Amino acid sequence: MKLVSWNVNGFRAVLTKGFEEIFNSLDADIFALQETKMQEGQANFAPDGYNVYMSYAEKKGYSGTAVFAKQKPLSVSYGIDGKHTDEGRVITLEYDNFYFVTAYVPNAQDELRRIAYRMEFEDDMREYLIRLGKTKSVIYTGDLNVAKEEIDIKNPKANAGKAGFSDEERGKMRELLASGFSDTFRTLYPDTVKYSWWSYRFHARENNAGWRLDYFIVSNSLMPRVVDSKIHNDIMGSDHCPVELDIDI
Repeated sequence: MKLVSWNVNGFRAVLTKGFEEIFNSLDADIFALQETKMQEGQANFAPDGYNVYMSYAEKKGYSGTAVFAKQKPLSVSYGIDGKHTDEGRVITLEYDNFYFVTAYVPNAQDELRRIAYRMEFEDDMREYLIRLGKTKSVIYTGDLNVAKEEIDIKNPKANAGKAGFSDEERGKMRELLASGFSDTFRTLYPDTVKYSWWSYRFHARENNAGWRLDYFIVSNSLMPRVVDSKIHNDIMGSDHCPVELDIDI
């Protein structure tokens, strides 16, 4: 099974940048999007053979997630146990033997202005994933908005304490992984330097001055079934690039 996740930084915008061709070429069984920045009916993309699920933020042009799935799930839910629904950040698909959860994790913002909400979201998400994992294996993906280790960011010293590389955010990611989950890319490639996000400023992508913010995280029980975990940093169209999980499930 091939799973793909991509923060498109505006679905309507990426549709004008070759998204359909990229979508077709990747041919994922499940394709998740984050930061769609749209309301219902604002984008016309309904690929043949896919079931489409979208979650919209109440605030226009902000946040939002989507999932395109070849196989219809047993159930679909939005938010985290009824919480965190107003910004359209979380979609969960339930299948026979696993849960697929995609999230656009809140940015802590400059000077960590939103760190309290970020910590609440992280705690609620971890508890949610642990609870799901007691029933079925879990695949958790999306823009998780944190570079976990120094290898995951080009300039760790200059960015220490900033949003996405604060001790608080990195600590929550480590806490999640310690509760029974694996970071698939880093598990397979412990020493590989590869990024999934680059600032639009200072020719960051051209100079590969990036951050690894996009993940596929799985229940530890699934890690032996992971065939590969990829970062498609050659695919353009957003300030993020797609990430992929190939798994025998």
